[in-house]
Amino acid sequence: MKLIMAIVSSDDAQNVIKSLTHEGFLITKLATTGGFLMAGNVTIMTGVDDERVDDAINIIREKSKSRSQTVPTISESSIGGFMNAPLVEVTIGGATIFVLPIERFEKI
Repeated sequence: MKLIMAIVSSDDAQNVIKSLTHEGFLITKLATTGGFLMAGNVTIMTGVDDERVDDAINIIREKSKSRSQTVPTISESSIGGFMNAPLVEVTIGGATIFVLPIERFEKI
């Protein structure tokens, strides 16, 4: 058995969760914040039999899309203040997936 932890964008989380549960995966959802833009994420955890790990990862991959976002950059001016610099396009979204071995599982 494995524990899959997937960190996905809040924008994609509902589709990932719906698809995983539709395929019989039981999930736990945690609201998290982090990453490059300190944006809202959702961490999805699911215990999976070894033979279903690839199925779960494929669902997460299919429902977690990368997208471009334009963000302002900030640079420090010579007099100690801050001024806006040009906008920069960054890629956000997708998923970060961890697969961890489960030594023991009990439902109490």
